[in-house]
Amino acid sequence: MALDIGSYVALGDSFTEGVGDPDPDRPNGVRGWADRVAEVLATRHTGFRYANLAIRGRKMAPILADQLEPALAMRPDLVSIYAGGNDILRPSVDIDAVTASYADAARRLRATGAHLVIFTGFDLGWAPVFGRLRGRVATYNELVREIADDTGATLVDFWRMREYRDARLWDVDRIHMSSLGHQHMAVAVLDALEVPHDEQLDPLPDPPELGPRERRAADLAWARAHAAPWLQRRLTGRSSGDGVRPRYPALEPVRHGRPQQVG
Repeated sequence: MALDIGSYVALGDSFTEGVGDPDPDRPNGVRGWADRVAEVLATRHTGFRYANLAIRGRKMAPILADQLEPALAMRPDLVSIYAGGNDILRPSVDIDAVTASYADAARRLRATGAHLVIFTGFDLGWAPVFGRLRGRVATYNELVREIADDTGATLVDFWRMREYRDARLWDVDRIHMSSLGHQHMAVAVLDALEVPHDEQLDPLPDPPELGPRERRAADLAWARAHAAPWLQRRLTGRSSGDGVRPRYPALEPVRHGRPQQVG
């Protein structure tokens, strides 16, 4: 049975905020897969409204502390949440404790009558720097699948989306999805929800042809520009989301292909 979705709230971190999909005309200068999903849903329901509370760099506890209660108060028809990725990247993490709070939040959201979308984490096995965290992600994913089973949530299984092993679906920082990656994710979410759409995936650009020397130079440039600042933030307790505000903190209509801020 098709879902009747008149309102949608997106929760989470940079994955949901839209980092990597630049659009200077939107709040925080990004668009992202959640905006893309909302734009499709708006064509299917008169009066559709959308909120996006996600903020880059947030771990599970701040996401739930700052975003859960506002989302519950909005009582939307649809909620998406991805949280825990930034916890997994820390030097140490209690995955059972992280996902226990996640499960409690999922149950509270479902108790409002909202349909819930959650995500597994991406398979890092192929990634040069983060591949050592593959076991953590796999453990997290099994616990997320239990949450989906227990709550009846729609699960978008990022772990099994092998197309994301293509570097062209990732931004230059190699941490966030590119615009093409966000486009693919929007289609995956719409398909998982069985929402009819006519979204067409843009063709992938030709990959750069790099020899061993060029590849080493590119890796060094990436380490200096992106990996070192990321590590420095981890060591100093700072976050890329410090000072960042939610892009759409209240349910707002979507007109002319994009959310409209009220006031």
